[in-house]
Amino acid sequence: MAEPRFVIQQHAATAMHYDFRLEADGVLKSWAVPKGPSTDPRVKRLAVQVDDHSLEHGDYEGPRVIIWDAGTWRPLTDGPVGESLENGHLSFWLEGEKLRGGWTLQRTSGGAKPQWLLIKRRDEEADARRNPVSTQPESVLSGRTIEDVAAGRE
Repeated sequence: MAEPRFVIQQHAATAMHYDFRLEADGVLKSWAVPKGPSTDPRVKRLAVQVDDHSLEHGDYEGPRVIIWDAGTWRPLTDGPVGESLENGHLSFWLEGEKLRGGWTLQRTSGGAKPQWLLIKRRDEEADARRNPVSTQPESVLSGRTIEDVAAGRE
């Protein structure tokens, strides 16, 4: 069976953010990450859980949205992914074009829009000096930046 995929879409909505999506249980489990992911394990990024999206949505790039990173992922936490998310803690490994290595999602509050922290784990892929959000702004699908897409540039 193929490993599930992940996608991170940069989204120029009311406020610029990154939609972090993990394929699980036939949908894309989704979080809005205002500052985007960090490869520094000391940095904890806010990730606000949003509604699940269809798997097809993971291929979407269009006005105000680019596919910033994509690849496969696998859980590092034992047990079903849905159960881990329900319990508020999921550790996983990403194999993306920009992001690789271990990560953790840790819920910090519940409610209508649960808040989580997205944290890079300390492993060989961790790098406090690297900032892919600013140094690699282009889409892994089209090579365009969010500014190119917004301006209608090919």
